Amino acid sequence: MGHAFLFPVCPRTTLRYNAPMAKILVVDDELSIREFLKILLEEEGHGVECAGGGAAALKLLREREFDLLITDIRMPPPDGLSLLAQAKEIRPELPVVLITAFASPDDAVLAMKNGAFDYITKPFKVGEIKDIIRGALKSRRNLDLPLLSSTAQQSVSEFEGIIGGSAEMLKIYDIIRRVAPTQANVLIHGESGTGKELVARAIHRLSPASNHEFVPIICSAIPESLFESEVFGYTKGAFTGATANRAGLFEHANHGTAFLDEIGELTPLIQTKLLRVLQEREIKRVGGTETIRINIRVISATNRNLEEEIVAGRFREDLFYRLAVVPIRVPPLRERKRDVPLLVDHFLAKYSRLFNKDIRKISSYAMEVLMDYDFPGNVRELENIIERGVAMENSQIILPESLTLAGQRRGRPEEEEPTAPGQLIDNLTEAALERGLEPVLAELEREMIIKALERAENSKTKAAELLKTTFRSLRYKIKKYQITPPTP
Repeated sequence: MGHAFLFPVCPRTTLRYNAPMAKILVVDDELSIREFLKILLEEEGHGVECAGGGAAALKLLREREFDLLITDIRMPPPDGLSLLAQAKEIRPELPVVLITAFASPDDAVLAMKNGAFDYITKPFKVGEIKDIIRGALKSRRNLDLPLLSSTAQQSVSEFEGIIGGSAEMLKIYDIIRRVAPTQANVLIHGESGTGKELVARAIHRLSPASNHEFVPIICSAIPESLFESEVFGYTKGAFTGATANRAGLFEHANHGTAFLDEIGELTPLIQTKLLRVLQEREIKRVGGTETIRINIRVISATNRNLEEEIVAGRFREDLFYRLAVVPIRVPPLRERKRDVPLLVDHFLAKYSRLFNKDIRKISSYAMEVLMDYDFPGNVRELENIIERGVAMENSQIILPESLTLAGQRRGRPEEEEPTAPGQLIDNLTEAALERGLEPVLAELEREMIIKALERAENSKTKAAELLKTTFRSLRYKIKKYQITPPTP
């Protein structure tokens, strides 16, 4: 390259990553840069191998496993961009960090769109290098978590589209396998958007009744006055407009499965009538006298705590025990973050096909944003985020700018009035004025970031929302001011 760079002299750091030692490949045609990075990374406890060019690096990538590739962009052919493309073909999951001159960041931005994790600018800042490497290795570990074996991947189709290889979901799969062959009623509880109906459908599909109907009944959508006629059916002349006999939803589900969604919304009167049906295994159509025997399995779902509803007198205890022979709790997505990359890949493929777009992956930055998010709307919200991202993205990779995390938006409490600019100016001391504008603004910005991280419990995504800035901008400034996340 023909350029000389001065590296800042800094004291030896005692910082060690909590992550296990990583194997890192450093590629640069300048010996001084290779040696500098090798010393720095080995001090951090990592294993480092170096290559003087792209050809040598490709040979090492084909022969050995690495956790991270750091490569210069401007090298004799193959240059860093070519190396990035070929490295991703050899090991698609390998995070790649680019080294670029400060004056030419455009190549690095382009490379990130093609799969690079981040870039390091020259001259180097030791703290920034460490932060970028920590983020890249964390990204690699997050992407590896759900991909521990092909068994988890194969289980996706087995369970009616349920996606997940986390320990929490594997437990649910085991319960589904055990309960499906039986006639036991099942109560599925969990927050909205967690996929309770998918679990119900999986139980039905694996049951002996799979050749019969699975009939979903949304309890909250049927008024009390219509519940009996809709669910139990009615006879001709039973009421105005009943011009013929009509079978109810339970009859359609006979010998199959009735899925009672939002069961906690039933009124006390309907709860009583439903209990009788479950006890007697028979119904009468509205206006009729004939008893109709039914053989159905009832799977219920709720996002309420029915035990608390029982204590409050809003749900019958005897009905609860009839419904909850086997209870299944579907965990919220924030409790099974290992499944986020699998779900993202699934939704990316789904909406790329639906919108006829060639979007192949999500950037490491964007994945980091998602892994740092709590998903109050759970899997349904994640699907919505990816659907919107695919619709809005024009390149082949989803970038953080295409993600809209609506659930993170928080309104300002009415009692918190924003501080007027004049008040800040009035509070300036003579000492602050003597120091000058830039240092004081930098200190104020640093303090605001620290406060936002504290309030957001170290979530950079939430902190960015609080500060009304982008995740990318906040991440840059955290590096710029060398801010260490506050201790919880």
